[in-house]
Amino acid sequence: MTTAILSALADEQRGLIEQLKNPSCQTRAGREFWCGELHGHPVVLALSKIGKVAAATTATTLIEAFGVQRIVFTGVAGGLGQGVQVGDVVVATEFLQHDMDASPLFPRYQIPLYERTRFDCDEPLTALLLEAAQACCAGSASELGKNSMNVSYAVHAGLIASGDRFVSEALESLVLQNDLQTGGFVPLAVEMEGAAVAQVCFDYGIPFAAVRTISDRADDQAHVDFPRFVLEVASVYALAIVNALMRTLPKK
Repeated sequence: MTTAILSALADEQRGLIEQLKNPSCQTRAGREFWCGELHGHPVVLALSKIGKVAAATTATTLIEAFGVQRIVFTGVAGGLGQGVQVGDVVVATEFLQHDMDASPLFPRYQIPLYERTRFDCDEPLTALLLEAAQACCAGSASELGKNSMNVSYAVHAGLIASGDRFVSEALESLVLQNDLQTGGFVPLAVEMEGAAVAQVCFDYGIPFAAVRTISDRADDQAHVDFPRFVLEVASVYALAIVNALMRTLPKK
């Protein structure tokens, strides 16, 4: 079973590419796809690029051109949920698009013609990803190493909201949370790609799981030291968690 490891940022994939056995690179749709083996599993590594359309294109190409049979996504996100702090890890259980609004034709947040607002992640794959994240964070000193940013290592699981907007102001974050809560949704984090990949995987019947490292609180400090955070924290988390997951995945 071929596993796609989809990442939002190049720094999250460099370590994985270096670990590939029998690596080869193909270019499709303006994207590089690295094929090889990781911990005995055939894998394809790719960058989603930024935004829902770009991520959907990448996910579709992985399925149609490379025949992947499951997709795992790593990336960063802004924290929304109570107690979700910078440096924490959120494993998604489901996704919604916070900027989807086809009302009055359809209820707000509902995906037109799907009769649903949320797309669930695959339960068995998500359970393994959650175990991998918890194991890495529990052994943070050895698995993740020490960093100079003094971030936390808590792991959360729940709803993540996606939209084609970088939420970077406290007021905008508050409005987003209030609107979603009015609709009955309490997301832990916000980002820009996951819901699109979840929808593509739903269409194709492909198992999907995702993990996000919290880089900010989606507020006025969202831009501070972002490159440093990605290099020192998020990329290290992603590498450790993906390696832990791949060691536990069944071979068939």
